[in-house]
Amino acid sequence: MVGEEGAFVLGWDEVLTEEELFMTLKVLSMSEKEFKEYKEQDGWEDDSEEEENSTLSNEALSRLKTPCKQLLYNSILLTLQTYTSDLKAEQDLLDNMELYEKLSRREQQALHVRYGQKRILHQLLELV
Repeated sequence: MVGEEGAFVLGWDEVLTEEELFMTLKVLSMSEKEFKEYKEQDGWEDDSEEEENSTLSNEALSRLKTPCKQLLYNSILLTLQTYTSDLKAEQDLLDNMELYEKLSRREQQALHVRYGQKRILHQLLELV
């Protein structure tokens, strides 16, 4: 469902891999009985109409059912734990020009990427 990399692409305003995330949350929140029934249907295309009407904008994420929100929340927390520093540490480094200028160009770019990723993840935590 998620593809080879096993990751979802999240942007500032919406989920960019919304179909994959929607299906994953739906399946993971099913009971074993519901999953068996879902699998026995003629393919997974029966809910294509539901998916078409379910654009996962940030606003829509905040309206997900509680089990889906909990799965997403826990996934975000696990992702944040993979970083060696927190959002505040990144912000402090960005604010301290003396320390920031001591970083190589590559380290500065990596800092901006990490900071942006963490800001998106924290924004999503607030939504769910």
